[in-house]
Amino acid sequence: MEIKHVPVMLEECMENLNLKKGGVYFDATLGAGGHSGEILKRAEDSKLISTDLDTLAVNNALTKFSSYGKRFTAVHDNFKNFSIVADELDIDKFDGILVDLGVSSMQLDMRERGFSYMAVDEKLDMRMNEEQSFSAYDVVNTYSEKALAEVIDKYGEERFSKKIAENIVKSREISPVKTCGELVKIIEQSIPKKFQRDGHPAKRTFQAIRIEVNGELEGLDTVLREMALRLAKGGRLAVITFHSLEDRIVKNVFKDLSTGCTCDKSLPICVCGRKEIVKEVTRKPLVATEKERADNPRSKSAKLRVIEKL
Repeated sequence: MEIKHVPVMLEECMENLNLKKGGVYFDATLGAGGHSGEILKRAEDSKLISTDLDTLAVNNALTKFSSYGKRFTAVHDNFKNFSIVADELDIDKFDGILVDLGVSSMQLDMRERGFSYMAVDEKLDMRMNEEQSFSAYDVVNTYSEKALAEVIDKYGEERFSKKIAENIVKSREISPVKTCGELVKIIEQSIPKKFQRDGHPAKRTFQAIRIEVNGELEGLDTVLREMALRLAKGGRLAVITFHSLEDRIVKNVFKDLSTGCTCDKSLPICVCGRKEIVKEVTRKPLVATEKERADNPRSKSAKLRVIEKL
């Protein structure tokens, strides 16, 4: 199955990874293979390990990149198991690691996967890993009104979260909310028309439920620290975020890892023993060019942050 895909901020990622001949690289979110393919092509004789929760993505990549032989390894796993994957492959250090936290275009475009608020009759699903049983249907139809409101508020930053949760519960008391279209209608009825002008009214709620289903923010802080520790000297970790919640986590981790002594300046010597292990390559996040934002709307909210191992 050939998948059409436009990788976000491709040139910025490749440039900031400082690709080199014979390097060892890790692509945390394989997806349709846009970034992985470029790493293999541009970094001669390099070795690349890519992970993805989606078996379709892994199988497609194994076929697509078969000509690279042992240079490419695709692993069906969550990138948050980075250390386990690296240990099993007996890799101690990486010259570059790329983490694209966006939802795969492949999953969004395949309406039957139930990710998109543009879908109508498709079942609510949103599982990145189809082997997982827990889905969006379970969140929408089994969570209490309070729990639903908390999820929509916390992960979607939706100001009308309580009203949306209330109307979801009212609707499912009559009949389960089974499809994307049914959920969209409930959301549209919950948000006053004058507040439906800034993008699709269901966007924030769908984002929130997707994050909950896949546990997207859980363990992100930890795995970023693990990745930084396993970078070779001069190696780089590049992370693309798409919403403020995950960007805040990345920003705080990078700031912490690049902070040295925190002792009071009045002390003659350092007593905290703290040392920075990376330097921030991007003091402020890079964003997509105007041309890319026009050509690929999904890049509009993308932010790229990069650190380098000292």
